[in-house]
Amino acid sequence: MTFIKSALTGIVLTTCLFAGSAYADEITTYVSGDAAIGGTDPVAYFTLGKPVAGSDKFTTTYDDVTWKFSSAENRDMFVANPAKYAPQYGGFCAFGAAMGFKVPVVPEAWKIVDGKLYLNNSPAVQKRFEGDVAGYINNATLNWEIIKDKKPEDLKEPIIR
Repeated sequence: MTFIKSALTGIVLTTCLFAGSAYADEITTYVSGDAAIGGTDPVAYFTLGKPVAGSDKFTTTYDDVTWKFSSAENRDMFVANPAKYAPQYGGFCAFGAAMGFKVPVVPEAWKIVDGKLYLNNSPAVQKRFEGDVAGYINNATLNWEIIKDKKPEDLKEPIIR
């Protein structure tokens, strides 16, 4: 795996290049290791209010990738309504998407806004995101339509809005 750094509005984000990985054709969901969002249970953010590691015992496939859960109940909740629990922007960093990039995330940088889960690259980026949540969500949503089917390494220049 190769790493590059991009300076975005005063914050350095590390972008992971996925050359030669399972993302060769289309990269619409952030996968780290062998599962979406690094194997973190997306339902736990809503039910427990914190990130929880998923288990190989409780998995499902959604959007052509494996998702892991900490319990059968959480898996079943996700299967019943994946759009409710799946993070926005395919689980890529919301702040990065607002700038026009697909950036990896960490489980502890997150926020639920209007019933939707947003993940970010680091606690520092999360703090920046929280400075203008509505503005960053607006820009990320607009940019996602442009970047969602592109490989992270093909996104070299920020989108200026």
